[in-house]
Amino acid sequence: MTWNEPGGGNKGDRDPWSGKGKGGQNQGPPDLDEVVKKLQEKLGSLLGGGGNSSSGGKPGDASGGGMPPGGSKVIAVVVIAAIGIVLLMNSFYKIEAAERGVVLRFGAYNQITDPGLNLKLPFIDEVYKVNIDQISSFNHKAQMLTKDENIIDVELTVQSKIQDPADYLFQDRNPQKTIQDATETAVRETIGKSGLDFILTEGRSSIAADIKERAQRLIDLYKTGLKITSINMQPAKPPEQVKSAFDDAIKAREDKERLENEAHAYANQIVPQARGAAARQVEAARAYEEKVIAEAEGESSRFLAVLTEYEKAPEVTRERLYLETVEEVLSRTSKVMLDVKSGNSLMYLPLDKLIKSAGTSTTDPDAPQMTTDYGLSAPLQQQPADTRMRDVNRGRRVR
Repeated sequence: MTWNEPGGGNKGDRDPWSGKGKGGQNQGPPDLDEVVKKLQEKLGSLLGGGGNSSSGGKPGDASGGGMPPGGSKVIAVVVIAAIGIVLLMNSFYKIEAAERGVVLRFGAYNQITDPGLNLKLPFIDEVYKVNIDQISSFNHKAQMLTKDENIIDVELTVQSKIQDPADYLFQDRNPQKTIQDATETAVRETIGKSGLDFILTEGRSSIAADIKERAQRLIDLYKTGLKITSINMQPAKPPEQVKSAFDDAIKAREDKERLENEAHAYANQIVPQARGAAARQVEAARAYEEKVIAEAEGESSRFLAVLTEYEKAPEVTRERLYLETVEEVLSRTSKVMLDVKSGNSLMYLPLDKLIKSAGTSTTDPDAPQMTTDYGLSAPLQQQPADTRMRDVNRGRRVR
């Protein structure tokens, strides 16, 4: 006889799949219909029902404690409404202005959502909110070797923010550690290719820009999703052991730059002055050239005019030229000697002293004066031309 056949050798033993073992105890899983029935009885009691249908009354009989008519439909509506509310509450999510939403569908990356109210599949989509406007920063300080084999202390501050939320979440396990390592690599490469003088003086801004560019290329290669916004490099300093020597070198360099600037300033001042003086001399030479040419042309024109008159009347022109020449000579001398034909004595007049004593009454103190009968008269150039011509014709000689 089989072990699950009723009335077998062991009394009280029954089929283990029937749920009854020794002593009438339940040893298997409960029946599904029985579980649903108990759930309906509990819901019916909550909605106003009395016991269960197995207590002597008919199902649906209120006196017997069963479920009231239409109770199952109400329960279904309530359950569906509750499920709908839960689904509705899990279907919408809000993204702030500074955030971006990374949507995962069945655990895989699906899309990036913009700020505002967005829709998702409930219990299927999972959303991670990432703040892309938040600035994170860290300091980096280290001793490094320059191109000319000098050791300096370099300190800088790196600021970054999230550029690609998907890469930031899924492509790199630790983006912050990656950006720190990339920054150190870029700093060592840049400092190693630069000289000490360039780093300590005017090269700080350009070095910071090179470090930023190199570090950004590295973190883009590793897909960290980060963007370096700025790198602020502090002035590089030598080690404390050689700081005094570096200070002396920097002071000498500053003195050199100061002297060079003063020399450039002096050159900028003196060169325009020299150029102006040269231009002035050139213009003066040109003006003198034009003046000489004009005077020569005037003299030649005057000579040609005199020549024309001389050809018409030679004697008159010759006498006139003689008189004009004598007049010009007399106008430049301060001594006059008079020679009389009938006398044996030569008269000398100290006109220079007479002119000084009577300087306030004469127009030109350097003009010679002539006297008659040993008396002082008007200056020679102020006398009429015919009087001077008559005196010359009388034989008075002017030396």
